Amino acid sequence: MADRLAERIRSSGPLPFDQWVEACLYDEAGGFYASGGAAGRRGDFLTSPEVGPLFGAVVARWLDNRWESLGRPTDFTVVEAAAGVGTLARSIRDAQPACLATGQYVLVERSAALRSQQPVDDRVRSVADLAEAFTRGLVPGVVLANELLDNLAFGLLEATGGRWHEIRVDVDQTGEFVEIRGPVTEPPVPVEPEDGARIPVQAEAARWVSTARSLLSDGSVLVVDYASSTEEMASRPWTDWLRTYWGHGRGGPATAVPGGQDVTVEIAVDQLPDGAVTTNQATFLGEHGIDHLVDEGRQVWKERAGLGDLEALRARSRVAEAEALLDADGLGGFTVLEWSAAGGG
Repeated sequence: MADRLAERIRSSGPLPFDQWVEACLYDEAGGFYASGGAAGRRGDFLTSPEVGPLFGAVVARWLDNRWESLGRPTDFTVVEAAAGVGTLARSIRDAQPACLATGQYVLVERSAALRSQQPVDDRVRSVADLAEAFTRGLVPGVVLANELLDNLAFGLLEATGGRWHEIRVDVDQTGEFVEIRGPVTEPPVPVEPEDGARIPVQAEAARWVSTARSLLSDGSVLVVDYASSTEEMASRPWTDWLRTYWGHGRGGPATAVPGGQDVTVEIAVDQLPDGAVTTNQATFLGEHGIDHLVDEGRQVWKERAGLGDLEALRARSRVAEAEALLDADGLGGFTVLEWSAAGGG
């Protein structure tokens, strides 16, 4: 992977940062996700679905809410982007939402290695690309994306001399990958170029949201991620919001070990399409019944504690799961954005 990227740079010139990220994460032969990088306790980082099934159970209630609001269509389709090995899908289906009694669940995952582990059956399809989920044309439903946008390729700008400059990746004389300042460019939104400041350019994330909205005839696009604003990120050290992970720990610089670590960035909400209803994960989960599910778990544990069976243990775990999911300084502080479908336009 490193050799191929070095040769590419030597033959075509320094890589724009978004092309570097795209290759490091998604190259079919050596990208992080193609090589087995994944979420989960045995993976490289932990997301809300991996905390336990409670997150999926609450999302299932939200799905039924949206299905009801659309008049209970029989062709209701749930599309989960960046579905990984299908952890969230399993939790949602185990909760048995009414909308999936006649509806369909589609898992979208670019990594063939992760797709091979997904729970596919006659009501669950697995595809590699978002557009493939809609081969039957526009349908009512929802598109879900939990911690996807932070992993889409993004550009990087740095301010110097009162102007914004594109950051690119080059190879130095020792063969090491290094960041260099490229040409002057305009920022995606107006931000004062204080020398030394950096900001991400998240055109790919904005395109993804627009595409997802356009593929539904009616319904919602729901995104959960850690988020900020362009101006706020410009005021902070860039290493706070551009991070790498490997084996549940922080990785090295984004130019190190291409394909060997996750490269992720906070989402600049002001660079995404307008019109989203915005809240945080703790509020979202509260609005859709997490407290009821936790109380239900406590009751089951009370009734079955003496048995100590799997049902009792799962019920007991809801309390600990809820604490993690609602933590304002952790997962509970994640931003939740919901857009209405654009209906093909």
